[in-house]
Amino acid sequence: MIGSDDAESCHHDGAARKSHHSDKVKSSLVSRLNRIEGQVRGIKGLIERDTYCDDVLNQIASVQSALNGVGKLLLEHHLKSCVVERIQEGDTDVLAELMTTMNKLIK
Repeated sequence: MIGSDDAESCHHDGAARKSHHSDKVKSSLVSRLNRIEGQVRGIKGLIERDTYCDDVLNQIASVQSALNGVGKLLLEHHLKSCVVERIQEGDTDVLAELMTTMNKLIK
């Protein structure tokens, strides 16, 4: 389970669902996304400078890998908080929701 420094909870009131990530997790996610944002701007610059296609494609692969890392981290915390909480509350519909999300992630 997530340690007390990483404690998270998931609140769902009908259609309005929210995750509450710890400051540590939120900071990590935002930091990773800021780096990815910079990488995407860099790729745009490569295109504008007519950089060799293979070099651009390698940078795109790097961004995709970084996004996958963010997705894995978020998925881990979602499983350990929201999914566990909802199952403990008897809400097994979360499993179908999770499978739909996982299918989108592994396309």
